[in-house]
Amino acid sequence: MALFYGGFENKVDRKGRVSVPAPFRTALAGQKFNGIVCFPSIHEPALEAFAESDMERLAEGLEQLDQFSEEREDLATIFAESLRIPFDGDGRIILTPDFLSHAGITETARFVSAIDHFQIWSPDIYASKRSTARERLKARRATIRVRPSSGGNGPFGSGPAGGR
Repeated sequence: MALFYGGFENKVDRKGRVSVPAPFRTALAGQKFNGIVCFPSIHEPALEAFAESDMERLAEGLEQLDQFSEEREDLATIFAESLRIPFDGDGRIILTPDFLSHAGITETARFVSAIDHFQIWSPDIYASKRSTARERLKARRATIRVRPSSGGNGPFGSGPAGGR
């Protein structure tokens, strides 16, 4: 599974081409498909971007649902709207007009980590989303529960470095 960190902004040209940030391309290195699988978010005015192998994991999750259930059929629309988008020689992808419209992206795209995938937003829309999320986190005093590592070493393990 690829892990993504950080956020970056890049210009979108008139053909919908935008450079995927180098750290995100590095996280995707070694995949069978040299690109991303992208689809409109089902919850946000943004695009979801996954490694193809991680899309396979999503498909396996759908296979756990009853074959003709409403939930499975609804979630299958993710795959119906997904596109395999290859990187060009300069690390750019081409976003379709429908994708750009869904995310409200015009001149600049904001690439944002979503841990095991990344999202592509309009910078202004993301700024509002980020502000709202931070306020909710602050109000709930949210934390992240960290499991001890199975190896026992490091800051969260029970070995010499983490057994404080």
